[in-house]
Amino acid sequence: MAAEPGPISLQARQALEEELVELRTERAKVAATLKVTDAVGDRADQADGLQRADLLVRLDDRITEITDRFRVADAAGPPRTDAVGLGSTATLRFADGTLETVQIGEVADRLDETLVTADSPLGRALLGHRAGETVGYEAPEGRTTAEIVSIGGDA
Repeated sequence: MAAEPGPISLQARQALEEELVELRTERAKVAATLKVTDAVGDRADQADGLQRADLLVRLDDRITEITDRFRVADAAGPPRTDAVGLGSTATLRFADGTLETVQIGEVADRLDETLVTADSPLGRALLGHRAGETVGYEAPEGRTTAEIVSIGGDA
């Protein structure tokens, strides 16, 4: 994740909103299984209760993390269009001449092939650069370049 989270892309927001719904649903199920009883159960019952309580804490922590991330993103405003930053959409021309539009995000989404994480080699190379600039980065095939054609999706 980026050191100082800023704006968030629409796709990243949607993915986090979906995760939040799932977390809250799971939290409600786990919380419903925790019973307040006066009777002391056997050690297995106590261990199971502790595991569920621990899971509840982890779910609460992740829910707080996501809601805090939304608060920071809302305060940061929309993604930049003057230079590539977190949440930006950029159209790139790669060394082989192909054009591709990507989004710079914090969290990889295996379902979104256009997402480039800010801490990936390409993401790190793009951050802070402007349209018309060419950046170099390490790809699996070796060192290569990409030209930033536009920022904000307007190729």
